[in-house]
Amino acid sequence: MADTLLLGRTLQFTGNPFLDGLGAAVVQDQGGVLIRDGLVAEVGDGAALRRAHPQAELHDHGSRLILPGFVDAHVHYPQTGIIASWGKRLIDWLNTYTFPEEMRFDDADHAARMAALYYDFSLANGITSAASFCTIHPASVDAYFEAARARGMRMIGGKVMMDRNAPEGLRDDAQSGYDESLALLETWHGVDRLGYAVTPRFAPTSTPAQLEAAGALWAEHPDCAMQTHLSEQREEIAWMRELFPDDPDYLAVYERFGLAGPGAVMGHAIHLEPREIAALVATGSGVAHCPTSNTFIGSGLCDVRGLVEAGVPVGLATDVGGGSSFSMLRTMAAAYEVGQLRGDSLHPAELMWLATQGSADCLRIGGEVGGLQPGREADLVVLDLASTPVITQRAGRAEDLWQALFPTIMLGDDRAVADVYIMGARRP
Repeated sequence: MADTLLLGRTLQFTGNPFLDGLGAAVVQDQGGVLIRDGLVAEVGDGAALRRAHPQAELHDHGSRLILPGFVDAHVHYPQTGIIASWGKRLIDWLNTYTFPEEMRFDDADHAARMAALYYDFSLANGITSAASFCTIHPASVDAYFEAARARGMRMIGGKVMMDRNAPEGLRDDAQSGYDESLALLETWHGVDRLGYAVTPRFAPTSTPAQLEAAGALWAEHPDCAMQTHLSEQREEIAWMRELFPDDPDYLAVYERFGLAGPGAVMGHAIHLEPREIAALVATGSGVAHCPTSNTFIGSGLCDVRGLVEAGVPVGLATDVGGGSSFSMLRTMAAAYEVGQLRGDSLHPAELMWLATQGSADCLRIGGEVGGLQPGREADLVVLDLASTPVITQRAGRAEDLWQALFPTIMLGDDRAVADVYIMGARRP
């Protein structure tokens, strides 16, 4: 396969800008990315790379910004069809919208249609990797992974385990949840670019027996991810305390059943006790920040900077369909707004890091995707920083890349996504 050379502005991270300063974000205005065999081979001065590799297939993106593809750390692809449903609190929202929609995924054809839609919407917004909850139905997992494999994408997902406090038809049991999850894990984990996630929905919808089974499954396959929800709303926390009165806090429930550790991704994690933050650090568990969902459903304001500076791995997530957008740009804008409400102004470099390397590290795929370093898989997005008249006029006053990029973060949508590459192949 011939080499491919992309020319344009490039953005890569040499460290975490939250911890290492803004110098960890390296911008090259006349940069280039050389792709060989689906991997990033070199990143540097565009003109020098062009002279060194004259036979490479050339894609000149001009002043557009080339960066790693966005990584969505927490999503519910079966909720694609109910995105932007009129607001409820979390438990009402689950009962009114989520559970009825998820009932439909026992139909393999419906699951396949919705998986295709989900990937179309995600790729249009520059999302090249994600971790998704499926439903309790094995067909929903098969559809998700089959669609990802057909597109050559690095994706993580898993069958929801849920054996109580859910409608009939959406419950498994401790044994069947374990057995079906194991069968799906053995079918899909490690195939091409796919990874399985042990997926108890959240503590209130699993009995202790099921949480124990989920913990046992993860202990048997520790290279898998584990995804669930933590401390999203105060009513949810109160409910958890009624169901697990002997545990000191929400995270302690997951710890007790072996569901905390590297590769564990806790969605939301807004209303945390000091002990829980310390335990996240001690166990190496990560957090998926879901700002559009947290504001749309009225959950609260996550302390992103506080978590990162404490040592918690944090990634950014759309949380579709409780989250109100497939756009990672809109998700970054919401993260900025949440930070402002907390008195903390997140820099564009920090937002971009959360949406790329931060999410990839949280999911333990940071060695494969999330950065432009040589050897990484060439999943890339190219952003047009003048995609609409409003953005164009604002970016025209910019004195540096960050001033040019920030209007696209705050005002951009899928029109700003000029190109997407999967393993170096340009998406049509």
